[in-house]
Amino acid sequence: MMFQNMQSSFCFLLLVAAIQCLLVIVFGKDNYSRGDFPPGFIFGAGTSAYQVEGAAFEDGRTPSIWDTFAHAGFSGGASGDIACDLYRKYKDDVQLMADTGLEAYRFSISWSRLIPDGRGPINPKGLQFYNNYIDELISHGIQPHVTLFHSDLPQTLEDEYGGWLSRKIVKDFTEYAEVCFKEFGDRVMYWTTINEANIYALGGYDYGFTPPGRCSPPFGVNCSRGNSSTEPYMVVHNMLLAHSSVTKLYRRNYKSTQRGFVGFSIYGLWCVPYSNATADVVAAQRTNEFYTGWIMNPFIFGDYPSVMKKAAGTRIPTFTKYEAKLVKGSADFIGLNHYTTVFVKYKPSSIEKHSRDFGADVEAEYSLAALKADQYPVIPSGLYELLEYLKEAYSNLPIYIQENGQKTPRNGTLNDTSRIEYLHAYIGSVLDAIRNGSDTRGYFAWSFLDGLELLAGYVSGYGFYYVDLDDKELRRYPKLSAYWYANFLKGKNSTNSTILQVGNKLIPINKS
Repeated sequence: MMFQNMQSSFCFLLLVAAIQCLLVIVFGKDNYSRGDFPPGFIFGAGTSAYQVEGAAFEDGRTPSIWDTFAHAGFSGGASGDIACDLYRKYKDDVQLMADTGLEAYRFSISWSRLIPDGRGPINPKGLQFYNNYIDELISHGIQPHVTLFHSDLPQTLEDEYGGWLSRKIVKDFTEYAEVCFKEFGDRVMYWTTINEANIYALGGYDYGFTPPGRCSPPFGVNCSRGNSSTEPYMVVHNMLLAHSSVTKLYRRNYKSTQRGFVGFSIYGLWCVPYSNATADVVAAQRTNEFYTGWIMNPFIFGDYPSVMKKAAGTRIPTFTKYEAKLVKGSADFIGLNHYTTVFVKYKPSSIEKHSRDFGADVEAEYSLAALKADQYPVIPSGLYELLEYLKEAYSNLPIYIQENGQKTPRNGTLNDTSRIEYLHAYIGSVLDAIRNGSDTRGYFAWSFLDGLELLAGYVSGYGFYYVDLDDKELRRYPKLSAYWYANFLKGKNSTNSTILQVGNKLIPINKS
């Protein structure tokens, strides 16, 4: 296959070096290498099931809420019916991972592929696929990091009792997790229960622009059901209870033999003051407590932040003494997903206008223009400051950067120098934070392949590898960033890469 031939070009570096050098990339002033990171620190990349697997209606898989959402015209009008067809191409993709030098790979399990009804019988073909997938990773020396839920709840559970809005989800999610521990736990040591609980609740139940698309006026758009004033709090509460139930199960029944770790993922939207005015400074602090403290406070202190309880009042659920004890200390690590920094400005009229706008509750106005732009601004200080905040405010809990990456228009261009600039800057900020005492233990670039994106469909891409959707073989093509990351992971200096372009092939040469 073509992409395999392109990968074999790694073997001909010396031959190609004699041809011509067209582009030199040297980004930033920081000069660091893979060897500067602590022993045990891991580098990898990630994807999630619905974004890359495809085979959405094959071999026993049933629809998830993301299928339903996509087929209703959201997700940029695209769906994951075929996606990157990783379901069939996983062996080739794992070989690409090995060629790139990935030390670890983060992926999610499709709950409705493994257990089509959400509970009950296991789908043999789904079980076989994930066993084969994990075995393939391990056979190539790649450490699997598994996420159990990544926005794709089985539609059957959503229809039956409202999914994450109901306490019934705690039992079903725990039973699903136990199936995964039993079947895969002999090879998987790192489990993330839920991806981006904070942004999942806000996107899906407040603003309505992510599955399951619930909201209410004046907060959301185009929603026919839901209550933005209460449902986001209910969803996060049930997610925290489900996570703590799974952790309790793992520690009781599996920890002693499998010796793994159970973590939880948050979306780390770092907020900084728009100005030095006291009101803006306070507004930014409160916004961070809402977005980050909403999740972190229960894990460390057993309750929600006081500023949040005061603002939300009876709309936010209360932990019983037993639940508080169960949730507190239930995260072995935090999976941190960070892309950009936003600027917060005090907005004194907001609470008067609305009774429950998430922004209004923190009396802040912040621009999300950066999130909608073709590319994120490169503000690595934001990730550094966020890691410092987590270290100081939340007991320096172990952290894995599970998503961090630059989006670019998905037009087939392999010359993604802006992604290299972004990755170089942000990986450097992680190293700075570690040197200042942050217990950050791994970094996963988002993403390995250009897959289906939740908000943009196939319009934007984050991948190291471009997937040609117009080609029935869905061939993969490495971008410049794939070679840069490969060089870095192989110990080459991060600012010392020369890229050689020959025809349609992009081949990395290290100057040293």
